[in-house]
Amino acid sequence: MLTFNKKYFGLTILIFVIEVLIALFVHDTIIRPYIGDVLVVILIYCFIKSFLKLPVLPVALFVLLFSFGIEFLQYLNIVEKLGLQNSKLARTVIGTSFAWIDLVCYIAGIIIVLIAEKNLRKIEDNIIVTNKT
Repeated sequence: MLTFNKKYFGLTILIFVIEVLIALFVHDTIIRPYIGDVLVVILIYCFIKSFLKLPVLPVALFVLLFSFGIEFLQYLNIVEKLGLQNSKLARTVIGTSFAWIDLVCYIAGIIIVLIAEKNLRKIEDNIIVTNKT
């Protein structure tokens, strides 16, 4: 179960760099609020898969539920309740405002993960079949 997957880890690093660049340099009304939320669930998924050899669907569902949980904590104003309202890091990582559209973005990100994983499996299966013949 515990294993290191360099492909997922590489994707984790790549998506993390993209997220940091978005956070630092993109101040628009589409990429930062929406694409960033789509990417964050993909980032978390890839991070988990970097270290744990688990089936796709349970990991994807865990990441989705985790993301929903964080969003719910935003609804409860958890940053302020913890006294972290002056922490830029806490405000960035946890977030400060609940939005229904964020839940849709998380779902979109997980759908992208599921489609990508399904297509990756098809490609891998075709390579295995081709190599056997």
